[in-house]
Amino acid sequence: MSPKPSSPRAAAVSLLDEIMGEGQLMSDLTERKAFQRLAAQDRAAAQRLATQTLRGLERADRILDRHLRKRLPLGIKNILRLGTVELCLGGDAHGVVNELVALAPPPKGRGNYRGLINAVLRKVAEDDVRRWNDLRIPRLPGWLRDPLVEAWGKGAINAMEKAHFTGAPLDLTAKGDAAELAGKVGGTVLPTGSVRVENAGQVSRMEGYEQGAWWVQDAAAALPARLLAAQPGERVLDLCAAPGGKTLQLSAAGAEVTALDISERRMARVKDNLERTGLTASMIVGDALEHEAEPYDAILLDAPCSATGTIRRHPDLPFAKDGSEFGDLIGLQAQMIDHALTLLKPGGRLVFCTCSLLPDEGECQVEEALLRHEGLTVDRTALNHPGIDEKWITEEGGLRLRPDYWPELGGMDGFYIAVLRKP
Repeated sequence: MSPKPSSPRAAAVSLLDEIMGEGQLMSDLTERKAFQRLAAQDRAAAQRLATQTLRGLERADRILDRHLRKRLPLGIKNILRLGTVELCLGGDAHGVVNELVALAPPPKGRGNYRGLINAVLRKVAEDDVRRWNDLRIPRLPGWLRDPLVEAWGKGAINAMEKAHFTGAPLDLTAKGDAAELAGKVGGTVLPTGSVRVENAGQVSRMEGYEQGAWWVQDAAAALPARLLAAQPGERVLDLCAAPGGKTLQLSAAGAEVTALDISERRMARVKDNLERTGLTASMIVGDALEHEAEPYDAILLDAPCSATGTIRRHPDLPFAKDGSEFGDLIGLQAQMIDHALTLLKPGGRLVFCTCSLLPDEGECQVEEALLRHEGLTVDRTALNHPGIDEKWITEEGGLRLRPDYWPELGGMDGFYIAVLRKP
């Protein structure tokens, strides 16, 4: 049951239904015509409500379990979840309860879900709001938590889950001077050079957006291009380029950039960002494994992955996925590394990165690539970059970034990055 998205709450419940019931990603759902028909402020409100509900889902379910005696249809449960989260975060009980009751189907026979929703949410408002902060930080689903605990330990995962629950501020990459941008947008310059803005409003209304003075890019996601250190005039290939932040960085450095991605829709976003910022790149829509060209000086491969490092920004991922596709992704990453090396000049550099927390998509990939390719090396000197903590550098010479790093600054996305040198 998915209510027609005629209001932010209805749209939010619809998003939850398709994420948890159909395995759809929020980024795809919000591009659909039905969602786009909502006013811009309603779209933003719906995404905020759905995101808050997903982040607090475990707490909401713990509260609801006190009041429910039988299994409910997913759509009804999601109405209750959204209402519980909204009430516990300070929503007006009268407005929240009344609208969510109306989202349920009218009473029919012995099924009166409207009466149930009304009764349960009123009990939540009266008895449970004060309990919200006493409940534990929501945990990742077991299918993902278990391998991450094995990789990093319980303490680290607890800290990551706290970062996921807290969410993420807005990070910007400046086209020009980062300190100047920070002053204009009320942000701070992070140790690695990104600009962080707390409690940012609508992005398109921020100073410098229309002028193309910056683009949105998590501080961790900005590091691969920084470590590649493109030089003016170098021929650089950005494989799997969309949504384009790294392409913009490489172009701003003065490189001759070729941006390639298999998704025409996502490449349209790259084109829009290039036009807004006044930067240039040759654009190709195609399969990275089929790309052939004269050898490049440098290649940035941000390979398709589980995206488990972005959960603090995309809390739908653990509920839309179950890990079943990870094996195929790991195989694809190895193929992409091998093919990228054939496109690279002798002595050229390949930056391999994934926004993943799984070692199989990072450290293990590089260790195995070194075994497959005689003479291939990891360039550890490339990691001599401002803001990089030596504790982040891994045994094989890559860079492991995690959401629990920089807790006092607001965290970062999870990433793995390695700079490889072709013999």
